Amino acid sequence: MTADDRIKLEPSWKEALRAEFEQPYMSELREFLRQEHAAGKEIYPPGPMIFNALNSTPLDKVKVVILGQDPYHGPGQAHGLCFSVQPGVPAPPSLVNIYKELKRDLNIDIPNHGYLQSWADQGVLMLNTTMTMERANAASHAGKGWQFVT
Repeated sequence: MTADDRIKLEPSWKEALRAEFEQPYMSELREFLRQEHAAGKEIYPPGPMIFNALNSTPLDKVKVVILGQDPYHGPGQAHGLCFSVQPGVPAPPSLVNIYKELKRDLNIDIPNHGYLQSWADQGVLMLNTTMTMERANAASHAGKGWQFVT
């Protein structure tokens, strides 16, 4: 079994990133995340959601790319799509600002939620450049290897 066989990833992205997952920095990143979990640290987004941006928007369906810095660091917020929060979670200030700009520029009504899965389903790749972080510790996983993938 190769390293990338252990990662749940949409097939087009798995193929495109196959060589990346075999690089030493990915082994180091996996080990770092394993150690963080072993130390009892709460990591966002939860493991199955880390690659949600790629799983939600197949490579051949990407129309627009939106980059965020790192996941939201509050409980229940991060689910692998930058700027999006899970259903029932209030929209964070950064997303509220995006909504305000959409209203000002394009007269798009501001939604009463912050769940952007429908954007991903329409071809908007919403990727954080650092795909994980420790709870309440912004940029805690910056420089740990995600920068080579994203």
